[in-house]
Amino acid sequence: MLSNYIKIAWKVLLRHPFYTFITLFGISLTLTVLMVLTSFIDHLFGSHYPENKRDRSVYVGTVIQTDSSGTTMSSGPASFDFLVKHAKPLKSAEKVSIFSNFSFSNTYVNGKRIKLNTKYTDAEFWEVMGFQFLEGKPYNETNIKNSDHVAVITDALREQYFDADGGNVVGKNIEIENVNYRVIGVVKGSPPTRLYSYSDVYFPYTAPKSNYENKGLRGRFIAVILTKSKSEIPGVQAEFDNSIARIPDSEIPDRKQYPVLIVKADQYFDHFLNTLARNDTQRVMFYAIVGFVLLMFMGLPAINLVNVNVSRILERASEIGVRKAFGAPAKALLWQFIIENVFITFIGGAFALIFSLLIISMINASGWIAYADLTINVPVFLVSIAVCLLFGFLSGVLPAFRMSKLKIVDALKA
Repeated sequence: MLSNYIKIAWKVLLRHPFYTFITLFGISLTLTVLMVLTSFIDHLFGSHYPENKRDRSVYVGTVIQTDSSGTTMSSGPASFDFLVKHAKPLKSAEKVSIFSNFSFSNTYVNGKRIKLNTKYTDAEFWEVMGFQFLEGKPYNETNIKNSDHVAVITDALREQYFDADGGNVVGKNIEIENVNYRVIGVVKGSPPTRLYSYSDVYFPYTAPKSNYENKGLRGRFIAVILTKSKSEIPGVQAEFDNSIARIPDSEIPDRKQYPVLIVKADQYFDHFLNTLARNDTQRVMFYAIVGFVLLMFMGLPAINLVNVNVSRILERASEIGVRKAFGAPAKALLWQFIIENVFITFIGGAFALIFSLLIISMINASGWIAYADLTINVPVFLVSIAVCLLFGFLSGVLPAFRMSKLKIVDALKA
């Protein structure tokens, strides 16, 4: 039965090539946009180079102090000292890395200024992240303990500063903000959309101007806690929460004005969401806005496809009338048109997949996003298949239901 429905759908497609082109163009265009969007969301939140362990990491990025009613608050990144006390000692973690948000510095080549993004990290940073070293090696605990002026740079900065044409620059000096650093390693750079790994230069946290010795709760640092497996994330979060709960009042500044201290170890998406929405009301608002945008984004194309399918199915009204006259049940007609529509949507989805791969290749090669690595991987592909099924079902069920309920006389007159 299923193969018969698909054969009928194929014959219908061949009957009117121009109409078929319009239908498939509309389906392909809609699904192409959705696939590229899905790939970009995966690029932002998935586990990719060099943050390829996100799925088993939690992030401590923000220290929040509020009053008892939660109406006023004071917040910001944590200090290095705070994270050393409360994130580093976690026994259930595999690795804990502390590093700064990226900041800006300048260097000059032949009088030309190069604006740099810089980051201060500990030695564990190179184990928590998955950077590919093109030359040399990362700095280690000895470099940090000795406050060595060493740096790891990206391949892009290597080309800009040394004009090395791929030659070895390890051991050479680079002057940044009037301080000479010895290049100890060169890595393939990270996309700027991955804020916690993105930088042009990486220094040990004991390098000048890191301000790692500042005390207090807040500073400019973030911790990534790597767990041994995804299943151990709740245990690590519980241990971290216990550590925060044991902080004595004497160590909390402005305790009278802001008696509530909130510091969470969240997975990446939750961590991202909490920077935008600090309480339940804001989160509900965020999800409502996202839901509305998705509804409009998917609903309008679905409505358009419903109209196209209604027109396409109406031209077959006489066929439906004849089938009904010979006893075809409404349920059989309903499923026939739904399956036909899903089949046509899948053909459009195949074209959309090809178009999406071309567009993604263009984006990756364009340089709009440095080191962009958008891709149609397995999760993105499965989501794309689900979108095809959803669109095929949504745009086919209503016209199929209407036609299956059509009276024999009305169908034969149409």
